Amino acid sequence: MAIQLGRCIVVVSLLALISPLCMGGGYGGYQGGHGGYQGGYQGGYLYPQFYDKSCPKAKEIVQSMVAQAVAREARMAASLLRLHFHDCFVKGCDASVLLDSSKNIISEKGSNPNKNSLRGFEVIDEIKATLEKVCPQTISCADIVTLAARDSTVLAGGPYWEVPLGRRDSLGASISGSNHNIPAPNDTLPTIITKFKLQHLDLVDLVALSGSHTIGLSRCTSFRQRLYNQTGNGLADSTLEESFAAQLRGGCPRSGGDNNLFPLDRVSPTKFDNLYYKNIFYGKGLLSSDQILFTKSPDTMALVKLYAENEKLFLEQFAKSMVKMGNISPLTGYNGEVRKNCRFVN
Repeated sequence: MAIQLGRCIVVVSLLALISPLCMGGGYGGYQGGHGGYQGGYQGGYLYPQFYDKSCPKAKEIVQSMVAQAVAREARMAASLLRLHFHDCFVKGCDASVLLDSSKNIISEKGSNPNKNSLRGFEVIDEIKATLEKVCPQTISCADIVTLAARDSTVLAGGPYWEVPLGRRDSLGASISGSNHNIPAPNDTLPTIITKFKLQHLDLVDLVALSGSHTIGLSRCTSFRQRLYNQTGNGLADSTLEESFAAQLRGGCPRSGGDNNLFPLDRVSPTKFDNLYYKNIFYGKGLLSSDQILFTKSPDTMALVKLYAENEKLFLEQFAKSMVKMGNISPLTGYNGEVRKNCRFVN
């Protein structure tokens, strides 16, 4: 299926868009559902038309409210995209990341990757509240997060893709999974590759999805080690371009300033393009986890070069990999629930 994107045409197969959940285990694996619910037809499938009859204006409402949020704060596009990543890498794309702590739940919001860092919860709350007025207990929080990530990408100038829908919301959270499954800025490349493989995402997905760092900001604490003591010898990361390192040290001191913010893509921080890969090519990747894509593996280096040279190819692959990531272990049928409030189980 060809989808016109303005700058490019993204080709996403129907097999990727209509995601059968009866293939056994892993991402997109069968979840034991016994049929549909108020959203769509019977069967354990994700497909873009899931809410077309039960809430035909759902996608329009999400898109409009995400646009309003990004208009208020351009950074929100990256925040909503990251929220989707951090949800899917823990227990699948089931909105577990949105749950607050309660009697039986320890929230993932307090994990090391998320604490004082993950954002966009209030935007999802606003969207959910609006949808509850229009179509009560019909649109899952998991699908709202997934749609918001796509819409944020498009608003920043990135590719459009059809989002398979029909996810249900989890009944619990996993702070342990959040602490251990989400790739960290200082992880080694083998560790990052392993974390992606656990989600059935391959090397191409890893490098393409890392391109989401073409937008957004990062805290000083996430890359300070590179500036002062990368390998424990008191020296800066040798793969970091010297003038860029000096610039970063000006706003990220040895101590203090943990929450000082820096653009992940210093050239076009609010535009979804391929300059992230060009920055890496010249030693100007902000995070260690960005730069090692170029320095620690000939396979990932080749992909960085490819996407740096061919923006159209990057955008096409990013869309495909986002559909694939959005299919990680969704709850379907009668598994999970459709929450009334994204912060609490019903």
